[in-house]
Amino acid sequence: MAETKPKSNAPEPPSLSDHVVNIVARAVLGLARALPYRWRVPMVGWFMSRIAAPLVGWSKRVRDNLTYVFPDMPEAEIRRLMRAVPDNAGRTFIEIYSGQDFINRVKDLPLEGPGAEALTAAREAGKPVVLVTGHIGNYDVARAALFAQGFPMGALYRPLGNTLFNERYVEAISTIGSPVFPASRDGIGALMKHMRGGGWLGILIDVYATRGADLTFFGKPAPTAVSAAEWALKFGATVIPVYGLRQDNGLDFRIHLSDPIPPTDPNTMTQALNDDLERIARQHLEQWFWIHRRWKPERQLARAAANIGP
Repeated sequence: MAETKPKSNAPEPPSLSDHVVNIVARAVLGLARALPYRWRVPMVGWFMSRIAAPLVGWSKRVRDNLTYVFPDMPEAEIRRLMRAVPDNAGRTFIEIYSGQDFINRVKDLPLEGPGAEALTAAREAGKPVVLVTGHIGNYDVARAALFAQGFPMGALYRPLGNTLFNERYVEAISTIGSPVFPASRDGIGALMKHMRGGGWLGILIDVYATRGADLTFFGKPAPTAVSAAEWALKFGATVIPVYGLRQDNGLDFRIHLSDPIPPTDPNTMTQALNDDLERIARQHLEQWFWIHRRWKPERQLARAAANIGP
């Protein structure tokens, strides 16, 4: 029998796992932030790569994703990336929670690539911009630098499932730059007002979207939300892919802006964004977050079956 009791909009109470994760994360943050920046970043990268990733299943997920996308990848390269990918993720984690230390490291970075001129032109014209990135390098580098350099940046974020840690997360990303908008009805409404006034939006595109468009990433089915393109078309915004790419010393970055995406239709524009991110990720395989469940083959099979007529 179907449940008839109306569902509450209140968040679920924290689970035991949520409490444990919150305690461990805060402990790691506290210990790491007691160290100088140049030591804390590689330390957390090492911790994530050598200890946390094997324990929480990230190492296996990196392997599974790589063998799904690159079935002929040599075993030595898979093992290298099983270490390098969580290391980059750990560095990104502590950088975002390092506040002013992180901002000072990236705030004066030059804007490189063919999209830099279009970005400057949009600011001079007072035109809204949608900057689209993915989970590669450190995805908050460009936002931190652009905000510090006076660009009218806002950002859309997905609240963490762990409500105990979410408040700390929102505080950290707000320190890098404000405003930030949660992916909720009220948050989207505030974001629309921001863009209507000429404000800019930073958004990540490389997450599995259950109701997303049937697009591809690395040649595999990857349902993707087309919201960024829809909003850009609605407000006449320029859409530019942007990436904060980690340099060989593990601490510094460069900001690359690709060519603006031509305004056509949401699906075509979003596929172009997926393709551009794939192009950059292929050049920096160790920097893309292969720890994500970007592809869900089991759901894709069910989705395909549901779309097949009788």
